[in-house]
Amino acid sequence: MKNIKNSLFYLIIIGGFSTLIYLVISKGKALEIGREIVVKKTESSHWNDFLSAMIENLQHPLAILLAQIITIILVARFFGWVFRKIGQPSVIGEMVAGIVLGPSLVGMYFPEFSATLFPKESLGNLQFLSQIGLILFMFVIGMELDLKVLKNKAHESVVISHASIVIPFALGLTLAYFIYHTFAPIGVEFSSFGLFMGIAMSITAFPVLARIVQERGLQKTKLGTIAITCAAADDITAWCILAVVIAIVKAGSFTSSLYVIGLAILYVIIMLKIVRPFLKRVGDLNSTRESLNKPVVAIFFLTLLFSSYASELIGIHALFGAFLAGAIMPENNKFRNIFIEKVEDVSVILLLPLFFVFTGLRTQIGLLNDPYLWKVTGVIIAVAVIGKFFGSALAAKFVGQNWKDSLAIGALMNTRGLMELVVLNIGYDLGVLSTEIFTMMVIMALVTTFMTGPALDFINFIFKDKKTIIPEEIGNKSKYKILFSFDTPEKGKTLLRIANSLTKKQPDNTIVTAMHLSLSSELHSFDVKDYEREMLLPVISESEVLNQNMISLFKVSNDIDADIIETANQGEYDLLLVSLGQSIFDGTLLGKILGFTTRIVNPDRLIDKFTGKEGLFENSPFDERTRHIIAKSKMPVGIFIDKELEEINQVFIPIFSKEDGFLIEYAKKLISNNGSQITILDASGELKSTRDMQESIRSIEQIAPNHIMLMNDRTIKKEFLENQDLMIISLDSWKKLIESQSTWLNNTPSVLILKP
Repeated sequence: MKNIKNSLFYLIIIGGFSTLIYLVISKGKALEIGREIVVKKTESSHWNDFLSAMIENLQHPLAILLAQIITIILVARFFGWVFRKIGQPSVIGEMVAGIVLGPSLVGMYFPEFSATLFPKESLGNLQFLSQIGLILFMFVIGMELDLKVLKNKAHESVVISHASIVIPFALGLTLAYFIYHTFAPIGVEFSSFGLFMGIAMSITAFPVLARIVQERGLQKTKLGTIAITCAAADDITAWCILAVVIAIVKAGSFTSSLYVIGLAILYVIIMLKIVRPFLKRVGDLNSTRESLNKPVVAIFFLTLLFSSYASELIGIHALFGAFLAGAIMPENNKFRNIFIEKVEDVSVILLLPLFFVFTGLRTQIGLLNDPYLWKVTGVIIAVAVIGKFFGSALAAKFVGQNWKDSLAIGALMNTRGLMELVVLNIGYDLGVLSTEIFTMMVIMALVTTFMTGPALDFINFIFKDKKTIIPEEIGNKSKYKILFSFDTPEKGKTLLRIANSLTKKQPDNTIVTAMHLSLSSELHSFDVKDYEREMLLPVISESEVLNQNMISLFKVSNDIDADIIETANQGEYDLLLVSLGQSIFDGTLLGKILGFTTRIVNPDRLIDKFTGKEGLFENSPFDERTRHIIAKSKMPVGIFIDKELEEINQVFIPIFSKEDGFLIEYAKKLISNNGSQITILDASGELKSTRDMQESIRSIEQIAPNHIMLMNDRTIKKEFLENQDLMIISLDSWKKLIESQSTWLNNTPSVLILKP
């Protein structure tokens, strides 16, 4: 009755007011009498008007800006993905994307397209948006600094860090002396030019270095700790020096800059002594996601904006204020992580790529059209590497590090990345750096960042001590070894129960390893330890409940599927278990395919997940990972599809061909270790005709006759499947099962698909 009333009301309102609109427009025609009305009569004129309107819309500043943002994000994400695939930080790909979209490539070969997409009058909007992105990013960088680590490792780190600043700074200043007449802009004093060359040579990209340390599993080592601490100290020192350099350049002389420096010191004291305690109090009261409401977030954003505004007014650049605002945020890691999540997605994904492209638009590699200019570029790169790489390495050796770690610290500190581009853009905006020297320095930033990974690999190769995340005890070839990789603690506990069921009564002859990998782009340097504890502790606790000896591995990864494959192959495991998770069943097309509806929908598409054929799930990262693991792993792989598996008492194993005989070995393990009840379906009659399988079945029947049952009827009742805890099936038979569109798929329990 209520629905009828609502429908009548809707019809009356829509019908009545639509009639009123029609009458008003009709009567309004009479108002046109006596007025000159331009009437467009032909169809062609209508079309031309439409085209003119579209062209005008396309040329509107907002439309241009949106087109720029869409293009920039797509290209930046693509190049970031490509460089991650070749083992480089994604930031290098984004830097390259900026150069590609600039005059060095697109502008050179597609000038009309470049002029349409990046007209000169639009660059101002792009610059301001990129500056906002940089302010937010520097705020995040400040929050990512762990000042406690600096206090704990202050002595060694300060020596190495300051040496890695002073040595390249001096070499950069010396280089500026020789190239000043040729490359310094007209009217720029040598002191300004030289100081900017020095600071550009001495910068280190803390975020990129932290990512590399995490991706290589070095965060727990002494080397990783020292490198991150040195980079953090380097960042703080370099930004303070940069603030002084900017003050000197803007003031025009060192004496007049003292006023600016004095104001800057007063500003820093106010931020540390007054603002920081206030923010700590607010953070302590609002450290949960629920309590961090909009008014509280507004307080911290206002602090960021006021700090940036104050530092810009003083004359030391807004980015320094953003960096300092981040550094004085409450030290509660949970609070910082929540706040970073709110800021980072907008700054890193949306706004920061605009900065890379804006830098690329300023980088004109085509200007380096003379062999002499490329020689100068080579000299700049050499000076940068000698100063930063060898300066840091020698300082590390002096404070007691061995040569391998000293050189590794040098390679890591030589990473410049985004921070270098920030410094170069500041120098360019102040008119201190010419377009030619700016382009050369951008190339230097790319080369020194790109060389970090290969340099570390070369150092490991030279010293013949390349470390992996494989513990030594896993190298024992006489034991049955299972590795399972999980992405959530709940999936980890389920996979552990499966591994335990296969090995429970043979603790001395088995090794079970639990591994969790996390993408480096999803973690912050200060958050790694807490995250590792959060992921592994529930699984470790479950192993204690099951009385299962277990080794746990954790690594921050740049390429999860590649690291799973490498770890499994290097450890020479006998079985690798990975999970697709219960979410695969719920609310997805795959859930319909597997029969959680009344029919099977397009079953061929499901095969794609396991065979690698083109299909519905081809673009899903999870499916790509599964395909890679199956193709590249040298041991049997178990792909587990969870449907709330709690125990493994009743197990169903369908045999479709003689190649499925290896599944009987898993049946033996489950019976002898877990006492499981195994039901084997002889779907094709292979058990009767294959002697090896008959003997395997008889050996089980002799030892545990009550734990195995054979079936020949392919008509599987719904009640039977609903009473099973787990179905174990080979990969090839799974394919056949799906192709046959069997109706009993509607009621399958959890599934373990095994590739021999």
